[in-house]
Amino acid sequence: MESFHMESSLGEPHATAAAALGIGAMLFIGFVMLVSLAITIIIYWKIFSKAGWSGAMGLLMLVPLVNIVMLFVLAFATWPIQRELEALKRGQRAGP
Repeated sequence: MESFHMESSLGEPHATAAAALGIGAMLFIGFVMLVSLAITIIIYWKIFSKAGWSGAMGLLMLVPLVNIVMLFVLAFATWPIQRELEALKRGQRAGP
């Protein structure tokens, strides 16, 4: 009885090298994605902090659809820092 044996067209050493290269590429892409995520979180944390809100609101920018709503809030809402500045210009202390 004859047994059937398939061989890689690249040969065994080349197939192993290709697999290692693929795994390395996936690890690199994963690393780049994590760095991008961290940078995004830091940027939005700073934006919300400078606007006068809690920096943790920047984490909402990672939630689909909520991020669109938060962009509208940033664009059209009166920022707490603006209210404080207007109160200082009038000579009053800003409320919470």
